[in-house]
Amino acid sequence: MEPAEGLTHVDEQGRVQMVDVSAKRPTVRQATARGRVRMKRGTLRAVLAGEVRKGNVLTTAQLAGIMAAKRTHELIPLCHPLPLTSVDVRLEPGEDGQSIEIEATVRTTAQTGVEMEALTAVSVAGLTVYDMCKALERGMRIEDVRLARKSGGRSGTIELE
Repeated sequence: MEPAEGLTHVDEQGRVQMVDVSAKRPTVRQATARGRVRMKRGTLRAVLAGEVRKGNVLTTAQLAGIMAAKRTHELIPLCHPLPLTSVDVRLEPGEDGQSIEIEATVRTTAQTGVEMEALTAVSVAGLTVYDMCKALERGMRIEDVRLARKSGGRSGTIELE
């Protein structure tokens, strides 16, 4: 069975495999991901005023995103464990007054990129916001999680927004 074109996680027999990156040269690699948690205006006001009973939502979600990036290889089965050199997670109120915008930038010097680490950081930060605010609002939505930019490696810099 021939693997589909471009599917590097499948061998010639169609079995799942972790990509062998041993022949690749380590380079500085960086990825930025973004997403948001949409909520009611009152929920956002409570977050910004520090009135959420579980504690400081933005700081806790920031820390959760950093921790998640460091453990991505434990969550995504075929990801390589990477020596991360920097994880920056930022949460800001959206201009619409009804969301928290999340951005994560991850860096390493390694043989493979950190896109999954950046996406995981944004996702877990969003889940943490939801968890901490669900007593106020169960209808929040984690939206638009996406890779925004990556650099390093063979493909160089790719701007997606």
